[in-house]
Amino acid sequence: MSRRDDPPDDEDIASEQFVDPTDEEPAITFYGGRGMSALPIAFFVLWAIVQTALLRISSEEGLVLGILLGLIIGMFFVKGSWKGYANTIFEGMTQPVAVTAIVAWVWAGMFAETMQTGGFVEGLVWLADLTGVGAALFPAITFVLAALLATGIGTGYGTTIAFVALFFPAGVLLGANPVLLFGAILSGAIFGDNLAPVSDTTIVSAVTQDADIGGVVASRFKYAIIAAVLAFIGYIVASSVLPGAEITNGAEARQLFVAESTPVGLVHLLSMGVVIATAVAGRHIVEAISWGIVVAVASNLLFGLTAPSAIVNFEAPADAPAIDLLEWLPIVEIVAQGDDPAVTGSLVEGAAGFFTLSILVLFIIGAAQIMIRGGAFQAILDWSLDTLATNVRNAELTMVGSAALINATITINTAAEVAIGPYISKVGERFNINGYRRANILDAQTAALGYIFPWSGGVLVGFSEMQDLPDTYDWFGESLIVNPIDVVPFVFHGWLLVAVFVLAAITGFGREYVIDRESEEVARV
Repeated sequence: MSRRDDPPDDEDIASEQFVDPTDEEPAITFYGGRGMSALPIAFFVLWAIVQTALLRISSEEGLVLGILLGLIIGMFFVKGSWKGYANTIFEGMTQPVAVTAIVAWVWAGMFAETMQTGGFVEGLVWLADLTGVGAALFPAITFVLAALLATGIGTGYGTTIAFVALFFPAGVLLGANPVLLFGAILSGAIFGDNLAPVSDTTIVSAVTQDADIGGVVASRFKYAIIAAVLAFIGYIVASSVLPGAEITNGAEARQLFVAESTPVGLVHLLSMGVVIATAVAGRHIVEAISWGIVVAVASNLLFGLTAPSAIVNFEAPADAPAIDLLEWLPIVEIVAQGDDPAVTGSLVEGAAGFFTLSILVLFIIGAAQIMIRGGAFQAILDWSLDTLATNVRNAELTMVGSAALINATITINTAAEVAIGPYISKVGERFNINGYRRANILDAQTAALGYIFPWSGGVLVGFSEMQDLPDTYDWFGESLIVNPIDVVPFVFHGWLLVAVFVLAAITGFGREYVIDRESEEVARV
């Protein structure tokens, strides 16, 4: 997800950010037992499946309604006062992991929208036409580039936003299959979230398993690269089979767009480079993206890529008190009579695109906290620990399955890691499994599945960004927006990463015990 200023100082991230389910007594009791505390989340998941898969409705507002109804229904099963139930919702919504994700989305949205306004997509199309990169290679190349960006900046969510805004329309116009291309972007985000030393998921997986970050990253590379190589091949093969989308007057639109494309938009490669360099240097991701926004805005103005009003514009009525004093500014415009006054531009639009999604995620985290405080979370973990983890192989398979299950309900991957981390540690320590191995099992599932389920944060953040494309490009019709349920099978790297660890648990590949290696042997980063 996002990253931290100083990874070694994040030892207490688990206790500070999310409730440890292994040492908290249930704060809420339900009619029907602990399992009923999972009702709000279960209702939401069912709602999301019906809405997106069965009715084919891609609507964030609809998902918000689903989680709200789930929370209301769950309230009727609470024993005693509903006050504790309501307070727990707020407790979950105020967790830093949720707020951190939202802040990263808003900043990344402004950054991507500003580069898009400055013609970066046109620059990509010009470069692809010059080098002969067509539909067959575009998804695979997009996967690699997204993986590199996510690894550099440590935020898969930010990478998803940027690539959906910039690479997705370019690839679709060149003839790539939209669903496959979206899957490639999500796969690249997974790779970076899983492997980046500055990623929150890397930090959390390490500190909750008492392992150093440098050793964790070094030990997990072999798993990530196996899945990545297979995913890269998969995108090439799938691109040769799956057709591109039907675009109205597609050939004409493509020809016109290519003809009008110029290389000057590629100047925003510098903007992306600034973000990567600043993040790798150890600065906070918000600071890194802020510098990227500054460079992007400066590039747009310096090279004449866009007018100042395309970045921010005050559309005021003619009778505004200060209109005579400020009308001369290039970012102030008098609206026609009957039009609504507004503040527009890439910065506003980039941020506003994630407001609905932010509300959705806050309520989901609140529902997850109900599940934790009500005991359903602990009931699931107790059952799997007592029933499934009977030997080393089964213990590792249980760790894989449990992490996957929890990530299906807590849709922000870092929050899921913090919640399940103590349980993974308990299971692993019972069989003397090394902290590096435990951290790798934990992170692979949460990094991967956080970008696969239709209601997960990674998928929804890309879907939210995609909904703005029809307003940006005349040729981009509503039919080109990918339904979140459709992309599930095409997130190749995510599925392959999960499969690698299932096979590793069965075969023992890469398994290490506590006596094999101490975490102090590898220096911290």
